[in-house]
Amino acid sequence: MFVVTLNAGIDVLQEQIPGNYPALGQPVDELALAEIKGAILAKLRLAIGKDAGMATRRDWYKAAALALRDRIVHRWLTAEKESYDAGSKRVYYLSLEFLIGRLFTDALNNMGLLPVFEAALGDLGVGLDDLRKCEPDAALGNGGLGRLAACFMESMATLAIPAIGYGIRYDFGLFRQIISQGWQQEYPDEWLSFGNPWEFLRAEVVYHIHFGGFVDHVDDGGRDRATWRPAETVQAVAYDTPIVGWRGQHVNALRLWSARSPDPLRLDVFNTGDYLGAVAEEARAESICKFLYPNDESPAGRELRLRQEYFFVSASLQDLVKRHLASDGQLRSLASKVAVQLNDTHPSLAVTELMRILVDLHNFRWDEAWKITVATLSYTNHTLLPEALETWPVELFERLLPRHLEIIYRINAAHLALADQRCPGDIEYRASVSLIDEKSGRRVRMGQLAFVGSHRINGVSAMHSDLMKETVFHDLNHLYPGRITNKTNGITFRRWLMLANPKLTGLMREVCGEAVLDDFSLFQRLEARASDNAFQQRFREVKHHNKLALARLINERRGVKIDPSALFDIQIKRIHEYKRQLLNVVETIALYQAIKDEPQRDWVPRVKIFAGKAAASYRYAKLIIKLINDVAEVVNNDPDVAGRLKVVFLADYNVSLAEVIIPAADLSEQISTAGMEASGTGNMKLALNGALTIGTLDGANIEIRDHVGAENIAIFGMEAGDVMVRRKQGLDATDVISRSPRLARAITAIESGAFSPDDRARFASIGHALRYLDHYMVSADFDSYYEAQRGIDARWNVVPAWTRASILNVARMPWFSSDRTIREYAEEIWNVPVRAAAVVSEAGAQREATR
Repeated sequence: MFVVTLNAGIDVLQEQIPGNYPALGQPVDELALAEIKGAILAKLRLAIGKDAGMATRRDWYKAAALALRDRIVHRWLTAEKESYDAGSKRVYYLSLEFLIGRLFTDALNNMGLLPVFEAALGDLGVGLDDLRKCEPDAALGNGGLGRLAACFMESMATLAIPAIGYGIRYDFGLFRQIISQGWQQEYPDEWLSFGNPWEFLRAEVVYHIHFGGFVDHVDDGGRDRATWRPAETVQAVAYDTPIVGWRGQHVNALRLWSARSPDPLRLDVFNTGDYLGAVAEEARAESICKFLYPNDESPAGRELRLRQEYFFVSASLQDLVKRHLASDGQLRSLASKVAVQLNDTHPSLAVTELMRILVDLHNFRWDEAWKITVATLSYTNHTLLPEALETWPVELFERLLPRHLEIIYRINAAHLALADQRCPGDIEYRASVSLIDEKSGRRVRMGQLAFVGSHRINGVSAMHSDLMKETVFHDLNHLYPGRITNKTNGITFRRWLMLANPKLTGLMREVCGEAVLDDFSLFQRLEARASDNAFQQRFREVKHHNKLALARLINERRGVKIDPSALFDIQIKRIHEYKRQLLNVVETIALYQAIKDEPQRDWVPRVKIFAGKAAASYRYAKLIIKLINDVAEVVNNDPDVAGRLKVVFLADYNVSLAEVIIPAADLSEQISTAGMEASGTGNMKLALNGALTIGTLDGANIEIRDHVGAENIAIFGMEAGDVMVRRKQGLDATDVISRSPRLARAITAIESGAFSPDDRARFASIGHALRYLDHYMVSADFDSYYEAQRGIDARWNVVPAWTRASILNVARMPWFSSDRTIREYAEEIWNVPVRAAAVVSEAGAQREATR
């Protein structure tokens, strides 16, 4: 229980004991209820400055969030002190994205306080769900990369690994997506407009980040000394957000950096009347934190991207070095006390920045500094697309980060000397592994830099890790054998099952026991009920409840009425050609045409639901969004279809929207071109909530198939090797189109303007790509995909068999917990201890013992 007293208007936490997640039907403790109500009212009056009678829903949300935050902070500070007192090794997770979503109910759930807060707020006349909706999604990420980072942070806290996540505190995130007349439009996501009750400004934690200028070199007793003379300085200011582990027993920090100028106002310039010029330096500094992934089509956009990446890397490394020196007193032990994980190529500058700090600022000799750097850093690769492995023009590097370019050249010299030893005289091999791409206008290869500067490089699914060795890092793997390892992604079940799907969680607690909340292996107990008619009925009722909720949301947002008894066919992910939303929409067109041809047939009612953002500069992806919406306009208004097929595009996809869509899904679309998806995590979330997967043998789909059973997933299309062979033969797809009248008819409809009567040439480029530039194998895989979808129709009609497969998908997903993934990172890459097992609540253990 919590014992809270009011001391001079401040809630002072006197004692805290890890809370238990109440058993089903267990009443809320009255004393705890009274204490929470008092804490919320105190915050409303003393922190918000409102009486209950005048408070808005947002006021109540902030008051409740602050009352909860007080209870988190005690555990946070305790965990921090204990880890430093014990001299624990710490993990620092560097990521340009952290898609953490809403924190209010997530923290309530993990603290075990969801029931008591819900009851307390109900007694005060406000609904928890209404308050939850007042919290905006934190605009700190875009897709799977950022959501993975968020899941990992929660699992690190759950496993009691002392860790800090480092990123950027974006003012407006990626963008807020609006669909206007079928087109994506981008607007600032003003998520901070009402403040953020979860963050703590650390005004005293400020680091100077330098850009430009030149480098002085002097001979110091035969040793070269470099001094960077920067032309510009930006300050990085820290904001901390607590990340709560399961049952609140450990709390870590997410530290985000905000940029500002050391001179926010040039008063001398202001007094001349040049008011804009007086704040120009501040505007230039603040631009670093305005948006995630600024458009890099222009030279200014590319420079801003590089400034962003160096800004957060430099601030983070300065911070962790300062922390280490405060606890350990010297830096030679850095690798034994610190593990730094680079999430994708964006933080690759950590290699050169750590070398600069060690060599230039702390006088380490080069070879010793290099050993420390490589032993400290590890790198997660998320892509097999060569174009997605960032490269930067040498000229830009020289102008913006001159000292770092010198360091890269020196690293590369030693690296190429090793390459020459391994393959003497092989110029092509040397060019392949070089950190500088000499063939494309001299560019710095950031993926290669991260590889060479890290002791471990991991892929994020078994297939992806194997393909890394064969494709993008083939020659580097030969040069540094044994560095590549695999860590298949995972998701946090606390967010993606317990919070997103409480009714299914309740059903599982009944069947598997209370301990299932702590021990996911107990999911296997569902298997014994998979064919039980009564349990199947209850399982279907849960799914129907979730589908009703999604149907209401679709009607509210899009004005489209859908039948919750229809098959909900879901594709939710960023819009990209390799994700193949285009394949899905071409199959939708073919299905629509088939229904029109044979309206008398007993077609399976199906709702196709799409959601995702296209990068602002990705014109073709935005055209695909327009095609989806134009097809929806025709299909949804055709009386011949009569509700047997509906198409919906939901705008502004984020974590909160996913939490509504995923529990309602019947079919999970994981249809990327084989060999191009590193892993995926949406596939895991959907399967965890009982959706059957239709997909290629790509990314983690392979491991999902292996765990849930090949009979409980629908696989189609070419495998990665087949794709490579066909590409070598050419991208012309006229051969497959000539053999597929169904595909030819669908493409003709797209090209002829059947879905764009106002501009019949609108989708001509899509038709042309489908015929002659089939790089992503949309046409080549179409027939296989179409037949797999008709197989899904047949399975849907056999309700008990479908339900059984759905239950088995849930029962066999525990391996995909991010707790498992983080445990593997900790044991095999970071060398840090983890909690032996999640602590089962005393009440839960007692109930389990009586089963």
